[in-house]
Amino acid sequence: MARDDIFDIVAIGGGTAGLVTAAGSAGLGARVALIERDRLGGDCLWTGCVPSKALISSARVAHHFRDAAAHGLRAVQPAIEGADVLASVRDVRARIEPHDDPERFRAMGVDVVEGAARFISPHEVEVGGRRLRGRRFVIATGSRAAVPPIPGLEEAGYFTHAEAFDRDTIPGSLAVVGGGPIGVELAQAFRRLGAEVTIVELLDRLMLREEPELAELLTSRLRGEGIEIRTGRVVTRVGRAGGRRRVTIARARGGAGHGAAAATETFEVDEVLVAAGRAPNTEAMGLDAAGVETSKGWVTVDSKLRTSRKHIFAAGDVIGGFLFTHVADHEARTVVQNALFPVRANIDYGVIPWCTYTEPELAHVGLTEAEAVDRHGSAVSAHVYDIGNLDRAIAERAAVGRVKIVVGKGGSILGGHILAPDAGTMIAEISLAMKAGVKLGTLASLVHPYPTMSEGVKRTADAYRRSTLTGWRKAAVDLALRVGRSMPP
Repeated sequence: MARDDIFDIVAIGGGTAGLVTAAGSAGLGARVALIERDRLGGDCLWTGCVPSKALISSARVAHHFRDAAAHGLRAVQPAIEGADVLASVRDVRARIEPHDDPERFRAMGVDVVEGAARFISPHEVEVGGRRLRGRRFVIATGSRAAVPPIPGLEEAGYFTHAEAFDRDTIPGSLAVVGGGPIGVELAQAFRRLGAEVTIVELLDRLMLREEPELAELLTSRLRGEGIEIRTGRVVTRVGRAGGRRRVTIARARGGAGHGAAAATETFEVDEVLVAAGRAPNTEAMGLDAAGVETSKGWVTVDSKLRTSRKHIFAAGDVIGGFLFTHVADHEARTVVQNALFPVRANIDYGVIPWCTYTEPELAHVGLTEAEAVDRHGSAVSAHVYDIGNLDRAIAERAAVGRVKIVVGKGGSILGGHILAPDAGTMIAEISLAMKAGVKLGTLASLVHPYPTMSEGVKRTADAYRRSTLTGWRKAAVDLALRVGRSMPP
């Protein structure tokens, strides 16, 4: 085997985890190969984070045209050409694409290999007839949209987020199967761009992983924008009705009202968007030949992100857990250390924020109140501030939202939840406080610029401080006030 085909580390998959692994390892002087069967950039660049946020931005502008009267302007019904909107989304993607260009990585010294990789032994993979041998491997092949086995769905036709941005039309009407982050984001965006939208969610509420009261506020907002929401329902069949789709749903087994109220409901839409979870990309990789164990297709790893073969690591969506771009980045950085150096670190999932980019945004870090009570018992308290009372939110005519911070004994922050404009940015303050062990009371003394949305965090911390003025603390304050009044002015 030629020396050029022997590497310190071979990354399989050119999404975030593979790119960060390759760039970080090459920057340290390692001999690196990066294998990608399609295009560098992965789901985030081509079918996920980048194009979805571009579409959401276009949809927000359209919504603000209609909502202009709230700002003292004449409301306008925007003229929406789906082809133009989606072309602009692809233009944004094209402007970001050079960040992940193969030649950029080749300039770093990375051997970028195009094709599908297959293990032929624990230390060798084959790509298009070429064999590459590595001291270490990183499996970073990501995930894809899972498609539930709904009778008639394949025959009737559907699309997922993977196809949503390479089309040229906005559907006139749309059924969204799944009420998680992807389904909810795209449902609101397509609705604002003119589609009639119905979300069908198996569970009894949208956004199951989120703080329930904030998820319910967001659900009310979506309904207020004209989105039909059917929770506790399952799609039982999809069929064709001329050029349209006929969707049949029924109350989910075990859901509220199951039994006499479980009659089916049928409605017609132009198209169906499936957003019902994710599936790992591990087929045809020869993982058995490498001795790499999986669970339901997801690669299993230990706390150091090693697979059942200790020289083979895995990172990103392919290992399940937190399926976010920023987590893939975090995991890849841990892999670089553990794969190249003898001192190894455990992956730290202690503080993982995330955000759903609806309007308003819904951001989350740490435990919900129910999770915290389950783990920590009666020491837990939750403190809430209504964004509708915040000066900046009122000025922005964006008065729907809430900050909720969950604390344990002594004011240690266990979780933070924000429904607000810029919640994805605001959550960073709470995340940093959790990481650094800063207690909620301390955030009340932090000077925040006025007027900003970030004051919502400060006001929540103020509420916590007021809640502690009981017992001996309240007695001490009362005594200080009495002493002060007795002193000459």
